[in-house]
Amino acid sequence: MRRVTTRGAAGNSTAKSGAVDWIAAGLAGLLLVSATACAGPGTAPAAAPAPVASAAAPAESPTPAAEGGTPDPGTSDGAPSQQPAAASRALDVLATIPVKGRAPKTGYSRDQFGQAWADVDRNGCDTRNDMLRRDLTALALKPDTRDCVVLSGILNDPYTATLINFLRGTNTSPAVQIDHVVALSDAWQKGAQQLTEAQRLAFANDPLNLLAVDGPINQQKSDGDAATWLPPNKSFRCDYVARQISVKAAYGLWVTKAEHDAMARVLAECRDTTTPAGQAAPAPSEPQPAPPPAVAPAPAPGVAPPSASTAVYYANCAAARAAGAAPLRAGQPGYREQMDGDRDGVACE
Repeated sequence: MRRVTTRGAAGNSTAKSGAVDWIAAGLAGLLLVSATACAGPGTAPAAAPAPVASAAAPAESPTPAAEGGTPDPGTSDGAPSQQPAAASRALDVLATIPVKGRAPKTGYSRDQFGQAWADVDRNGCDTRNDMLRRDLTALALKPDTRDCVVLSGILNDPYTATLINFLRGTNTSPAVQIDHVVALSDAWQKGAQQLTEAQRLAFANDPLNLLAVDGPINQQKSDGDAATWLPPNKSFRCDYVARQISVKAAYGLWVTKAEHDAMARVLAECRDTTTPAGQAAPAPSEPQPAPPPAVAPAPAPGVAPPSASTAVYYANCAAARAAGAAPLRAGQPGYREQMDGDRDGVACE
């Protein structure tokens, strides 16, 4: 009897266990059916939840072009990574330029700023002709120079507010000169001595610092700053001073106290004048490697060509100026093509 009871108890326990498992399975099935019914027809079963770290991670944005990726052209990420800076008030920029005394002019020469009117942008055209093409109208260009060499044109001179007819030639080219708005000598005395040779070459040929202007007025200006010289055309003075400020700020140069005060006085009459942006020179047609040096123009009438016995030689324009011989014209003793940067027959202008 005890064995039967024991076996009965075991069988009863097994039966109960099987019943519980059957009931649990049934309940699970009912719950699954119920959940599916509640989800509605056509609804996919819910996926397993993603790991917490992945769920919290933000969506990856397209790689900017500056980092080597290819941004989606249909999104704003395709815009250039560096937008042009907004124009700044000249008075505000002036306030950022250091005010110091003028350094000694010791060691200055035009050669410190590299070859005159070099083709720094490698467009096959020297800087002087680049500026003439930019600033003159009604241009006549020399054939077979890829629209580089300017033979004639009309300049609306900003310094005098007059129209000047430009005609290329030994005796006529100086009527229109390319002015360094911040003179090279002035720059040398206000920080350019610390620039590298490459930076000084860029400074001397930077379109931002260059304007085609009336030749005699440019000679009158010489290397004056805003404290000693301003354009006779008063309506251009605000733009002139703003350009000087822009150039000095761009190259890390300083101003003297007198220069600063003169600039501030000019801008007080036009407080919202902004600093100009860089002005790239127009490219000649069909860019190609720079053409070979042009043949020197014929001497002007009445000027005898140099004879073989002529022994005058100047190593550079600084030497010619020191000897009081500058400018040198084609046919005069000491003239060499290498010293005539724009090949207009006048060296060391």
